[in-house]
Amino acid sequence: MNTKYIFVTGGVVSGLGKGITAASLGRLLKSRGLKVAAQKLDPYINVDPGTMSPYQHGEVYVTEDGAETDLDLGHYERFIDEDLNKYSNLTTGKVYWNVLNKERRGEYLGSTVQVIPHITNEIKEFVYRVGKKTDADVVITEIGGTIGDIESQPFIEAIRQISLEVGKENSLFIHVTLVPYLHGSEEHKSKPTQHSVKELQGMGVAPDIIVLRCDEPLEESIFKKISLFCNVKPDCVIENITLPNLYEAPLMLEKHNFSEVVCRELGIKAKKADLKEWEAMVAKIKAREKSVKIGLVGKYVGLHDAYLSVAEALRHAGYYYNVHIKIDWIDSEELTAENYEERLSGLGGIIVPGGFGNRGIEGMILAAKYAREKGIAYFGICLGMQIAVIEFARNVLGISDANSGEFDEQCKNKVIDFMPGQSGNIAKGGTLRLGAYPCELMPKTKILEYYGSKEISERHRHRYEFNNDYREQFEKSGMTLCGLSPDKTLVETVELTERPFYIGVQFHPEFKSRPNKPHPLFKGFIHAAISNSIKQ
Repeated sequence: MNTKYIFVTGGVVSGLGKGITAASLGRLLKSRGLKVAAQKLDPYINVDPGTMSPYQHGEVYVTEDGAETDLDLGHYERFIDEDLNKYSNLTTGKVYWNVLNKERRGEYLGSTVQVIPHITNEIKEFVYRVGKKTDADVVITEIGGTIGDIESQPFIEAIRQISLEVGKENSLFIHVTLVPYLHGSEEHKSKPTQHSVKELQGMGVAPDIIVLRCDEPLEESIFKKISLFCNVKPDCVIENITLPNLYEAPLMLEKHNFSEVVCRELGIKAKKADLKEWEAMVAKIKAREKSVKIGLVGKYVGLHDAYLSVAEALRHAGYYYNVHIKIDWIDSEELTAENYEERLSGLGGIIVPGGFGNRGIEGMILAAKYAREKGIAYFGICLGMQIAVIEFARNVLGISDANSGEFDEQCKNKVIDFMPGQSGNIAKGGTLRLGAYPCELMPKTKILEYYGSKEISERHRHRYEFNNDYREQFEKSGMTLCGLSPDKTLVETVELTERPFYIGVQFHPEFKSRPNKPHPLFKGFIHAAISNSIKQ
């Protein structure tokens, strides 16, 4: 079978759930026995989201091979359960970077470099490459932004050309649009969808399937009108209603024969979708009755997408133990010596996720202190591990000025400092320790108990490390350096072994958690948090 290319675009407004639609389709096609690859094309001019504020773009999702990517790739991996790679996310900045470097090397043989064909060719090569690299039956490509945006135009032109090159039988366009409900007239309106499709058609792309995002069920007349006015088959207009849990989306879309229609339009002969495992998982999610409260102490809590994968990984563990995870979003800047005990009381567990910069750090240190002193489950991820180390150094080792070189360059006791061989004069973008690295866990430790394997591999995104000069002091005072790099030079994980759960990890385990396969550390954390809640 020739590789099939599916392109997902969005109209009317952003944030319609193109990523969830693409991820759901990937899960449905995989359940039919097809090999699926997914990628996201982002129109912004940054080379990648690595240097962008989480308030601007949410979390940065890191792939196994160390690419800093859009958070939608997290949805793809969680739904499709396939590891993505550097070919799974492309930005306008990366396109122009590649093209200009080729021009400087003389690869265009003196040609005038233009949007067409040079920019569009670069985009096309990227789309083709992911299919070849993964040997995929189907490549699902989501185009970020909204139809009509100036920056999206080269991407739309590129996918138009791909459809022409591979043939209509090997390409499919899915357009996700908003159908608003006007309470004044008590009716849904199809006109925004019609205008969006008209705009897309004006760029040479005619959608084959239109997915209608709505908050309430649509009337039959809406489907008929959109089918007629937008020139698509009646069963190619599919409802995508807002759901209480995003993992219900594949089942809801399949009720409208989504994958059946996609396979028919692409001429794919595949087995019927086997969704038994997914259905059982969703049924289990709906059957939860009890709950546990987790305090997420961070500096970007004003935008929950900044910690999207962490929140999802917590929920995955909650599904496993049949409990609702009630996340208490705690702004670390608001925690003070006067209020932290009252603010943190009643929590089953405290998690401090990743982040950069010194804002809000002292509040996080208070949270780690509270968890250690009160016996509350504590989980520190990346920055959260460094916070646990600093707190322990100050309040157990008695090193009152202990800090990180990131937060105080003049500090005498940098228990967290630069990676070996690094210095402060380094560019910010793409220079972190990125992607999967191996780690060896120490015997008779809690973390080994949770993983069940001495050798693990996890994804990293950081620059600073545990300062080896302080290893002996920490170990003598009761903090176990429970995971090291294979050459023993880097401390990857720390724990208070006698506690049910007080663990810090330098990596990001949330990126490898799946709704039907929660990460072992998140399972251990939630299990301990449930126990804490029962005691309270």
